[in-house]
Amino acid sequence: MTALLDHFHEAITTPDDVEKLKKLILQHAMQGKLVEQDPNDEPASKLFKRIEKEKQKLIKEKILKNSKPLPSIEESDIPYQLPEGWIWVRLGDIGITQTGATPSTSKPEYFGGEYPFITPADISENGIDYYQRSLSKVGIEYGRIVSENSVLMVCIGGSIGKCYYTDRLCSCNQQINTITGLCSISGKFLYYFMSSSYFYKSVIENATGSATPIINKNKWESIAFPLPPLEEQNRIVKKIEELFKQSDELLSKLIKMQAKSVLLNKIIFTKLQDHSNYERMKDLRFAIENMEHLCNDKDSINQLRKTILSLAVQGKLEVQNVNEEPASVLVEKIKQEKERMISEKIIKKEKPLQPITAEEVPFLLPNGWEWVRLGEITMKLGAGKTPLGGEKNYVQEGIKFIRSQNVWNSGLLLDGVAHITAETNESMKGSIVQAKDILLNITGASIGRSSLVPDDFDIANVNQHVAIIRLVDDSIRHYIHTCIISPYFQNEVMRVQVGASREGLSMTKLAKFIIPLPPVEEQVRIMDKVQSLFCLIDQYENKIVLKEKSTKTLSDSLIESILM
Repeated sequence: MTALLDHFHEAITTPDDVEKLKKLILQHAMQGKLVEQDPNDEPASKLFKRIEKEKQKLIKEKILKNSKPLPSIEESDIPYQLPEGWIWVRLGDIGITQTGATPSTSKPEYFGGEYPFITPADISENGIDYYQRSLSKVGIEYGRIVSENSVLMVCIGGSIGKCYYTDRLCSCNQQINTITGLCSISGKFLYYFMSSSYFYKSVIENATGSATPIINKNKWESIAFPLPPLEEQNRIVKKIEELFKQSDELLSKLIKMQAKSVLLNKIIFTKLQDHSNYERMKDLRFAIENMEHLCNDKDSINQLRKTILSLAVQGKLEVQNVNEEPASVLVEKIKQEKERMISEKIIKKEKPLQPITAEEVPFLLPNGWEWVRLGEITMKLGAGKTPLGGEKNYVQEGIKFIRSQNVWNSGLLLDGVAHITAETNESMKGSIVQAKDILLNITGASIGRSSLVPDDFDIANVNQHVAIIRLVDDSIRHYIHTCIISPYFQNEVMRVQVGASREGLSMTKLAKFIIPLPPVEEQVRIMDKVQSLFCLIDQYENKIVLKEKSTKTLSDSLIESILM
């Protein structure tokens, strides 16, 4: 076991590893591999004979009812071999078992008194809450008395198997089975046994009902139990507590380290996205060069991606070129093209949007950039609808019908996409998707998620949860999509959406969103830079995934070998 301490730093690197280690400690404890056997200990077979005598004495004194003997252990019942001095018995053979009961709730005199009354909600891995409710001296006559040094286990529902040992006299309801060990069998040892993976698996295998699993008392007390000598039980409990204490100390250190790492990353990435920080490119260079130290999980990697997007739409990712045609010229060209389309009745004339005020501008733009409303550069902003009859109109093959689950920032995910007939599609021609459109989720938990429709896309339609953004000049679509998925735009989506429950983003509000528009040539450079940085981050993320898999394999094998 000294090896455990020597290899802690190698084997245990995450909170999950600590939990895994604890399970393995219990597994080895119940297999007789955690502490050495002592040939001078009284063998479990003699202990068991004393338990049987004690039971008969309690039956004779009418303290315990005579019950049908549990079936003896057969060869097929034995899940694994035990060390010398141990024996397999049934759980119910080594103590007094019972299922709790609730006195009549219509009798107020039964409740409120000196006997804590335990329900499943009062049991946790940290102990038993004895102070939520209680029974009176009268009420306890209609309930169950549970002695100190017993174990309570939930026998029904989603928390089936949850257990803890008692440190005082109490009572419990009918959703809990209890066992009190005889002949000085430790409640703590029973608790650790009932916390082991073997026992939990046995409980689940013997439970009935899938929605609400339940294990009856007879099946529960018939589970095979590995009985060690009494002296070894005490050594096992002591060793488990020692190792669990070390594990908890390590867990605390890991959590503190993670918290520090998260805080450091938050400070760095917040600083990087701060509009008033004039050294953002220097800070970004530092973040990229030190990715392996700053970005050690998916969250921090995503933060770095967001930072790059944030800098991109603020004009901080690329150097400006004064010789390039300013964005104001692009805006004027788009305006003229839109007027032409209106005059030729290709699109309808819209109500003019209000000029952008100084109060609306969230940050200053470089020279040559322009703030423009989204509605000013689009020829279509509109959401789809679900055809009358809903999913009944879906067909196996036909026109793709895109819903919010198909729209992702990385692109359209069309696995399992719904389909509608050509006739249904024709009846909803106002929401037909075209190549080079931008799609945006405008309701629900995925609000703000956006996809760029590929150039070679054929045809599709969308439902009411997805908006179509069709630009007058589709050559700027890549930059506009980048802007939409940037933290700046996403924060605006969350700010102006209807209701805290993300009920939806109206087209009227969407049209008013202001876009930081760079010169066309700079847009190209920005997109090239974003793509090259994202490729670098993707490569690093793949290394992280491979490292995590390798670390997990190493951790698993180390933990296993440490406890062998």
